[in-house]
Amino acid sequence: MKIRRQARILALQALFEVDSVNHPVEAVLAQRLEDKPLPPDGEVFARALVLGVLEHQSELDKLIAAIASDWPLEQMAIIDRNILRMAIHEITLDEQTPTKVAINEAVELAKLFGSESSRRFVNGVLGTLVSQQSQPARSKPRSASRRKAQNDSPSKEST
Repeated sequence: MKIRRQARILALQALFEVDSVNHPVEAVLAQRLEDKPLPPDGEVFARALVLGVLEHQSELDKLIAAIASDWPLEQMAIIDRNILRMAIHEITLDEQTPTKVAINEAVELAKLFGSESSRRFVNGVLGTLVSQQSQPARSKPRSASRRKAQNDSPSKEST
């Protein structure tokens, strides 16, 4: 199994424990890493993922709630909620992982740890997020590049 997949599994388990029983994050990470050591780059990735999700949890939860409005966060399965938090963090904040990879990894985690419907739910939420993000992103660069091209073109007065 690839190092990043192992790191995501460890991060998910840590986030699940912190979310469900409110154990201190550093103690949870230390215990998880002692039980299943990772290579240094895997440990750094897992730690960054856990701490990033916890640091931005309210922002991530707002995005999830806006997309999955029929599923209040407190009623969502803890595992699904944390898979979504991790994936959305990777897609929107971390930006080191390609979006397709982040979605695929989230779906794989949902298959491994979630219920029968988790895979479809996670895929649906993340697909909606990406489609919502890409719509404004497509129009902004075009208009910005048009403005730049207009501003960069020599004016008739300067020739």
